[in-house]
Amino acid sequence: MTRTILDIHVLQTVPPSNLNRDDTGQPKTATYGGVRRARVSSQAWKRATRRAFDELLDPSDLGVRSKKLADELADRITAAHPSIERTAAWGIAAETLQTATGSKIEVPRRKKKDAEDEAPETAPESSYLMFLSRRQLDGLAALAVEGTKGTDDLNALKAFLKAKENKARARALVDTRHSVDIALFGRMVADATDLNVEASTQVAHALSVHAVDNESDYYTAVDDKNTEAEKGAGMIGTVEFNSATLYRYAALDVDRLRDNLGVGLRDDESPDEPTRRAVEAFVEGFIASLPTGKINTFGNHTLPDAVIVKLRTKRPVSYVAAFEKPVAKHREEGGFLRASCERLAAYVPHLEEQYGLADAGSWVLRIGSDTAALAGLGTEMNSKDLIEAVGAAVTERLSSGAA
Repeated sequence: MTRTILDIHVLQTVPPSNLNRDDTGQPKTATYGGVRRARVSSQAWKRATRRAFDELLDPSDLGVRSKKLADELADRITAAHPSIERTAAWGIAAETLQTATGSKIEVPRRKKKDAEDEAPETAPESSYLMFLSRRQLDGLAALAVEGTKGTDDLNALKAFLKAKENKARARALVDTRHSVDIALFGRMVADATDLNVEASTQVAHALSVHAVDNESDYYTAVDDKNTEAEKGAGMIGTVEFNSATLYRYAALDVDRLRDNLGVGLRDDESPDEPTRRAVEAFVEGFIASLPTGKINTFGNHTLPDAVIVKLRTKRPVSYVAAFEKPVAKHREEGGFLRASCERLAAYVPHLEEQYGLADAGSWVLRIGSDTAALAGLGTEMNSKDLIEAVGAAVTERLSSGAA
């Protein structure tokens, strides 16, 4: 069976930074090839990619992942009927979400105590992060208003949702017309596994291509109000960091993405155009995004030095094995980038020849002479042209029925 898979390979140098720290505050690491490497978790880079979508896609194409979706839904209910009191809207929203997802929605225990202490009332929440598209929330709000007939009558809503057909409508509203981020990264509903959405992307943990040791920066801060007689620091501390040339990798199953985006569309609506937009947003978002851990401390705003995108027809393939033996810094000039590119330039053609890995398109974005070795791995172009070329290639395959 012919498939449509996108592989994205990135080499990115990052100066002293702490993009993704563990529970002790140290930058995350992993052992690979027998040596310690810098590591940035896939979760951290997925979140950075999702946040980049805010600049790349219309809000209606995106979802909301939160424990506070009852409050989000209540916003829509009160916008439609301002006469409904806020607290009543919370109850209506909670009842609607519970019916739609099977999840318990209630005021958290700590906030219940606040309420008993006459603190301001708070919205009910789910016990875990829920992920719904804005279109799904809009649909649930409309259903809730229909059930209450625009009033704050919670009992009327309960009776309405008790009807089998209305309960089915509520379930269908959260299981159709998924947003781009849900279609890409998937969704797990702990209390209703039939509402799960399988992710169409896989993001690897970013690894340094070389051995790394974490370092510690001891810092002091002077109190601006100190007098000449007060010589001591107002504050002292340490912050952990490392520097790395990272290999980053992600794979996108375009077939699954198209299927996820197509759920609930009308017969006259095609998922092809939404799929192209989602593909282009993912490629751009993954390439250019950066986790924000300690970004104000280190200001490590780098972009990738090299990007290779492959359109495959069988299965995704990572090139991380090219760096199983850690890269040594250049003997004369130092640095790891040139040797990393030379390693990939030798590894990729050999791997693809030995396994007969064909591709339906290959594009390269590279910066400077250190990346010259990668020139033969694909058509060279800048970021904008690369993203458009990938989108066009995917569109062509979708229209030909290949995906």
